[in-house]
Amino acid sequence: MQVIIPLAGKGTRLRPHTHLIPKPMLKVAGRPVMDWVMDRLKGLQVDELIFITGHLKGQVEAYCRANYKTPSRFIEQKVQDGTAGAINLARPFVHGPVMIIFVDTVFEADLSLAEKTTADGIIWAKEVEDYQRFGVVVTDKSGYMTKIIEKPSEPISKLANIGLYFIKDVDALWRGIDHVLAKPANKGEWYLTDAFQHMIDQGKKILTAEVGGWYDCGQLETTIETNGILLDQGAAKHPKVGPDVRIVEPVLIEENCTLERCTIGPNVTLETGSVIRDAAVAHAIVGPGCTIEQSTLTHAMLGEKVKISDFTGSGTFGAHSEIQGRS
Repeated sequence: MQVIIPLAGKGTRLRPHTHLIPKPMLKVAGRPVMDWVMDRLKGLQVDELIFITGHLKGQVEAYCRANYKTPSRFIEQKVQDGTAGAINLARPFVHGPVMIIFVDTVFEADLSLAEKTTADGIIWAKEVEDYQRFGVVVTDKSGYMTKIIEKPSEPISKLANIGLYFIKDVDALWRGIDHVLAKPANKGEWYLTDAFQHMIDQGKKILTAEVGGWYDCGQLETTIETNGILLDQGAAKHPKVGPDVRIVEPVLIEENCTLERCTIGPNVTLETGSVIRDAAVAHAIVGPGCTIEQSTLTHAMLGEKVKISDFTGSGTFGAHSEIQGRS
């Protein structure tokens, strides 16, 4: 089985550090989102990873070749024309069943279903209450997809499409993509989900499987929430701290951090070399080399080497930012 990992084609919803860092390289609970996703592939027979990248192809390729042993291929999507266009770039290199994973979420799912199913494909989904935010999957009584609808106004389904798919009948997938690309673009994009709908309309069977957990890394609040969940599931750790430092678990404090007269947590990741002095930090991801002094920071994401002083508030702060004063 091959795995296609589109890092382009889908709109970037969050730029918490800087536009010069690929979204899958952004860290939650001390690790890039990509690493958490790669963990989920362990135990599967994966012959090749096919990365569809944007303009930061070089950074993605260097990281993946250094950290993943599976043979990999890297294809740049130079025109951001949508998810169908992104997957279509892999067509010349796909020679059998394929898994497709959009890397802006961390999930808990039984991917071994891909090696057992007799269906033409699988789409993983998660039941949510705020269904209007997502594309949702409608199923029949047997659990096979009948429709996929983007951001419905009525509760036709609460099964959110999480961007995780397995396609066994790849020829049907290519026919579906050809059908989509032959039509006018929808707001400038061609959507992969429309190709799945074409497969269904042509009589193919796509099974819907529900994930056990789905942790979004595409928006500020959801990324902070995901960071806390992963810390609570075992990623939290920290060195012994002095008597003037209060730790509210769960937290992850990496090496060479300086902590003086401060409160850290809950749900905080401090990356290497951070300095927290006379401050309180909660529900935050703090990049390497940051300095936070005389401040109260909550629900925040900081890029590398951010300096914050005399500030109370929340937000996203790009690398090398300097923030002073109160808000």
